[in-house]
Amino acid sequence: MIEQRNFWIYLLLNIVTCGFYSWYFLYTTTRDLNTMVGDDGRNTEPTTVLLLTLVTCGFYTYYWYYDQGNRIKALADRNNITCNENGTSYLLWMLLGWLICGIGYYVGIYLFIKNLNELISAYNASQYNSGSQTM
Repeated sequence: MIEQRNFWIYLLLNIVTCGFYSWYFLYTTTRDLNTMVGDDGRNTEPTTVLLLTLVTCGFYTYYWYYDQGNRIKALADRNNITCNENGTSYLLWMLLGWLICGIGYYVGIYLFIKNLNELISAYNASQYNSGSQTM
């Protein structure tokens, strides 16, 4: 069973830990997406994500949200789950959102978590009903 994320906990822990929680979020979300999707040829090791984030001073996370957002959209479409946003939507909110005092960045994170939770709910339900490993 994969745990759902909560945006408000993400925001609070990100503030309290001075941003370190976002690294944990990247790690666990990468791991969980790899589990839900199975082997789609786009699996990334969670430690690789963290290393690339560190090496690029955080710029890799923008690519990660774009790439994983497209992955979420593809998985949602394959399983008839409503998902109105894709990687481009998250990336635009995150990049252009800085123009509105940084609030848009968190709108992008909120939308990402919302769609991720929809997939997690469907995945957990399918695991409960069938016992298969991927959606």
